[in-house]
Amino acid sequence: MRGVRAVWVVLSSVASLAACGDGGDDGGGASTGGATSGGASSGGATSGGATGGGSGGSSGAPAGGAAGGGSGGTSSGGAASGGTSAGGTSSGGAPSGGATGTGGSGATSAGGGPPAGNPDGKCTDPLPVDANPESIATPTTVVGTGTAASCTSQAFVDAVAKGGVITFNCGANPVTITLTQTAKIFNDKGPKIVIDGGGKVALSGGGKVRILYQNTCDQAQKWTTSHCQNQDHPQLSLQNLTFIDGNSKGETKEGGGGGAVFVRGGRVKIINSRFFNNVCDDVGPDVGGAAVRVLSQFDGKPAYVVNSTFGGAQGYGNTCSNGGGLSSIGVSYTVINSLFSHNQAIGNGANPAKSGTPGGGSGGAIYNDGNTFTLTLCGTKIVDNTANEGGGAIFFVSNDKTGSLVIKDSYLSNNKSGKFETQGYPGIFVLAKGPPTVVSSTIK
Repeated sequence: MRGVRAVWVVLSSVASLAACGDGGDDGGGASTGGATSGGASSGGATSGGATGGGSGGSSGAPAGGAAGGGSGGTSSGGAASGGTSAGGTSSGGAPSGGATGTGGSGATSAGGGPPAGNPDGKCTDPLPVDANPESIATPTTVVGTGTAASCTSQAFVDAVAKGGVITFNCGANPVTITLTQTAKIFNDKGPKIVIDGGGKVALSGGGKVRILYQNTCDQAQKWTTSHCQNQDHPQLSLQNLTFIDGNSKGETKEGGGGGAVFVRGGRVKIINSRFFNNVCDDVGPDVGGAAVRVLSQFDGKPAYVVNSTFGGAQGYGNTCSNGGGLSSIGVSYTVINSLFSHNQAIGNGANPAKSGTPGGGSGGAIYNDGNTFTLTLCGTKIVDNTANEGGGAIFFVSNDKTGSLVIKDSYLSNNKSGKFETQGYPGIFVLAKGPPTVVSSTIK
């Protein structure tokens, strides 16, 4: 495997390096030694927040500050539980087959693992209104009745099917709810679907099932419009949660992917959440998103990821053919004050798959494909991710060259591209309408 040479590339104003030419999705024509810095440095200091101690958490982003008692962050499961207020119905009761557990450490509990978000994240842009947490003041359903045993797989699945605002009352300690089936959103419930774990709830696929599914074009989840690929609901908010051991291997609907979370249609945002050890198919040219896969967002609006962690330390990374963290086709992401590390794209043969290969292996942290879309990173750290083929950090291909990649106040380092990346941008393969817009960021 050919990796990136250790060359420091600092870009403190808008970079204007020429990206590599159109070589197709598999990066044909891209430089394999793309860490050379000729013309790449514009001379400024490294990004504020890229090195040294930061303020911790997202700039301007409340750490679960939803009305009615949100989480104080997801670090170590120590936040006070929200969602125990009156006014919602309880779906708890006796256990019904869902395995539960409390405490512990490592990637199998709500209490263990790296905290949510980039601790050095200092995005200088105002937080978009749509990226704020949703209120949990009047929950529709409170999962659990005050004990870990009452927070079962069936209770959660039933709550998601009912829709509305979902919170948890699982006792004083962090709890892991291991699902025996995928929780599926019905498109006529909402329009807002809010799931808030209060920083104390981990949802686990047990290494066997995908955790959460939303699809406006799946008739089994009810069609609500004649234009399912472009409708404004459901509007899904995932807040103060941990997603672990999700597994979508073998799922074929909509091309599969989304080991923890799969969303097609409506809107989705992820706030103050963590994704550990989720997987999707090992090979395939376009399958991706071990943690999250998103398709068909309303009116081309972005999916927001705020103050969240994907991997974050050795032993916690997410793994798929493409896009260990995030994946999409034709969807924009805005990623704010978040952390991606130790995620892997393990397919081989790229996209389109080379002859004799199954394809895949691009975008260790993030995989974006399609036509017109934008990936915006602000205050985000992407380190120590790997891709067998191209883009150890980011694989970004706008097939008609109308898409844009924007990197601001961010830090990217030691993301290994096995075979190709864009010269001057270590760990990135990009095919867009122009070179990436890079402001106050370090890429090395």
